[in-house]
Amino acid sequence: MSINALRVALGRQPFQPFRIHLSSGAAYEVRHPENAWLLKGGLFVGLPEDGDLPDRAVFCSLLHIAAVETLAAA
Repeated sequence: MSINALRVALGRQPFQPFRIHLSSGAAYEVRHPENAWLLKGGLFVGLPEDGDLPDRAVFCSLLHIAAVETLAAA
């Protein structure tokens, strides 16, 4: 996955939620652009337990991001 593809997904106006699929089979949803932090090596995704503020975050390396899937707006 390229960093530019993630930059485009995070910068869409209006924002469209998306799901990141990793090579391990794990998948993480980004429902709001403020719940993802783009770095040179990958993407931190904030994972909200309840509500909209993240309780924890997971790092998704660019090397392991297999696909980005656009989701229906909530």
